[in-house]
Amino acid sequence: MGKIISHDDKNIIWGGAVDVETGEGWSSPWRLPKADIECYQTIGWNAEASSSVRLRIATDSTTAKYITEPIPNKHAVDLYADHELVESMPFEEGASEFIFTGLPSGMKVLDLWLPPNNKFKLKAIELDDGASVELAEDKRPRWITYGSSISHCNAAGSGATTWPAIVAREKGFNLTSFGFSGECHLDPMMARYMRDIEADFISVKAGINIQGRGSIGERGFLPAVIGTIATIREKHPETPFVFCSPVFSCRREDHPTDNSPLTLIQIREFVKKGVELMQSRGDKNLYYVDGLDIFSSDLAHLLPDDLHPNAEGYCKMAENFQTQVFEKHGIKIPGMK
Repeated sequence: MGKIISHDDKNIIWGGAVDVETGEGWSSPWRLPKADIECYQTIGWNAEASSSVRLRIATDSTTAKYITEPIPNKHAVDLYADHELVESMPFEEGASEFIFTGLPSGMKVLDLWLPPNNKFKLKAIELDDGASVELAEDKRPRWITYGSSISHCNAAGSGATTWPAIVAREKGFNLTSFGFSGECHLDPMMARYMRDIEADFISVKAGINIQGRGSIGERGFLPAVIGTIATIREKHPETPFVFCSPVFSCRREDHPTDNSPLTLIQIREFVKKGVELMQSRGDKNLYYVDGLDIFSSDLAHLLPDDLHPNAEGYCKMAENFQTQVFEKHGIKIPGMK
């Protein structure tokens, strides 16, 4: 047996998590504070699911075995060494060990990107006998993003290929993703939480869940957009902030749902107007991005259910987001690639 690193070792960092739950022999990341989860209403299991979360250590070991509680849903994890992909490892339901061999020699930072659709409970990491382990803080600029299942990305090809993860790796961000399936409703608690955490870049992509559940009507939508921006701006007054409207979804474009009288065309108009109102009041680092510029009708063949992109679709979203945000708008963040 090699060197065993306990789940609660002080040298382990849970990148992209804001809280860590410790159970009997395991630790698990949360993307919202666990003690306050009831205040976030029905977000529930979404905050436990490890979308865009990384398990990070620095070591000179040439092997790494991650030992977990059984994982309920099949998917894939990705191991990176100094930001270079070592291996993408698919797994079946019930997997509890992930063994990576032939790692680069010498000290390096290992980031294990966790599956977006699962709660991940680490029990231990087994390394080479006598291996060194160090804390490797992620000092890259911090990006926080908020969105729906289309940002949660359960259908991504692996842990590192959610669209926010792709953008973060290519641009050099320390990412925290608040992509919650079915749960992006511009809730005041989410705006308050995003206001209160460190950020060098902020993005929100909202509208599709609000239409799907009818959680905000025509009267309340614009105030919800303005209120979300204003709340976050209380402590991030000059941080580059991108607000995106919904991506393409054929059946919802000019038709209301059973729960909402709003079409996606109307919702995009509300989001754009809310951003413009705040811009007109002096916000020079606030930007509107039309969701159709991120995922248009030309990509409809990558929407298997007419709503959620498949793995290829998420890669296209990442590419288009970068074009619209960092090229078209020319947003630059110190320390970004």
